[in-house]
Amino acid sequence: MKKNNQKLWGGRFSAPTDELVEEFTASIKFDRRLYAEDIAGSIAHARMLARQEIIPAADLKPLVDGLEQIREEIVSGTFEFSVALEDIHMNIESRLGEIVGLEIAGRLHTGRSRNDQVALDFRLYIRRQLLAVEGLIVDLIKVLVDKAESNLDVIMPGFTHLQQAQPVLFAHHLLAYVEMFKRDSERLADCRKRLSLSPLGSGALAGSSFSLDRESVAAELGFSGVTANSLDAVSDRDGVAEALFDFSLLMVHLTRFCEELVLWSSVQFNFISLSDSFCTGSSIMPQKKNPDVPELIRGKSGRVVGSLVNILMTLKSLPLAYNKDMQEDKEPFFDALDTVVGSLRIMAPMIAEMRLNDEVMASQAGAGFSTATEIADYLVRKGLPFRLAHEVVGRVVGFCEAEDLLFTDLSMLQWREFSDLFADDLLALLAPLDAVNAKDLYGGTARAQVCVQIALLRKYLGSVLV
Repeated sequence: MKKNNQKLWGGRFSAPTDELVEEFTASIKFDRRLYAEDIAGSIAHARMLARQEIIPAADLKPLVDGLEQIREEIVSGTFEFSVALEDIHMNIESRLGEIVGLEIAGRLHTGRSRNDQVALDFRLYIRRQLLAVEGLIVDLIKVLVDKAESNLDVIMPGFTHLQQAQPVLFAHHLLAYVEMFKRDSERLADCRKRLSLSPLGSGALAGSSFSLDRESVAAELGFSGVTANSLDAVSDRDGVAEALFDFSLLMVHLTRFCEELVLWSSVQFNFISLSDSFCTGSSIMPQKKNPDVPELIRGKSGRVVGSLVNILMTLKSLPLAYNKDMQEDKEPFFDALDTVVGSLRIMAPMIAEMRLNDEVMASQAGAGFSTATEIADYLVRKGLPFRLAHEVVGRVVGFCEAEDLLFTDLSMLQWREFSDLFADDLLALLAPLDAVNAKDLYGGTARAQVCVQIALLRKYLGSVLV
């Protein structure tokens, strides 16, 4: 079909738009993503205009039918987008004029501006996409919980400063990421709540002189209410910035996990093996198995954080109300959204197929005198102040390092050289598993407590999975 490229706002202009200007200012190359929201908003607006008798009732059916036909054309790929028509709104309205006639199509824009129209479309789009991302996060959480539950007895070294600190259950370590991802999902849900007011009816900036029923349109489109200030409504992009922050923090959490996967899969750690399906090889070194997927997720976080900085700098110092700068809100969001979705979609199956080298983990769990804190706590329970207990155990560690010994190599006579509080009951605290199960406090790494958390997470998943 041949598009009518005449400007729908061209009445005031006597000269055509320069081709370079058309190319530079057009947004149709990226905002065509908003077609479903734009059509839904237009149909709801048309129905309201007819109910309010602002347009003839007879115009409603051709408007709705025409808009639905356009939606089918876009979905099927037969719709011809035009740069000359600038954006998704003008492309749809121009095609609508071809289908139903310019007179009927020309009534659709009564009582609205592209300013409140795009604000509406983008809010609808962001809300829908955030809900989809929340679903992907839940999918990842389920995989992590499954992995934790199926490896409840695997012990690994816990780290601070990337130095071996205290032994923990591998399941406990995985559930730490579950807590991060739960917060990420909750933040996105909170963001959706703040995007739940419809801006339609705000016009270009000052509202409308028509008797619009804003509330009915908002309800039809799934909003909980309408915005209170027309100036703010058309210039507000807080939801974009907030969503991009939430995406950025989500990606940061993914990078922390991915960094550990890279470390754990190295020869030096050898804690895990990633499936060949999620790794690549080297063009020169036949033995190499590179963890490219977690590395790339780690690298892609930069573009998401960059998108956040982009929108903040775009909004910085903008006067009220709408400014063309705001057209720059969509590309960063779309790019960040695609990156987040792609990362989450590949992360879950990669973790599901990951194999644990549990014997290596267990052997490392007791290395580096990782049960030292338990021994200090033992002395505290015998009546020694913690700072003194800390000093005593520190001297034991120093002695063992100098003599190339482990805690388990020391005789009770040697232990008592450092403190006469040591007795045979100390021997039950020297193994990593003993240290793990001693942390039997809510939120701790003891097996019983990890089981409690898994049960709670199963209940959580049951409430959010459809």
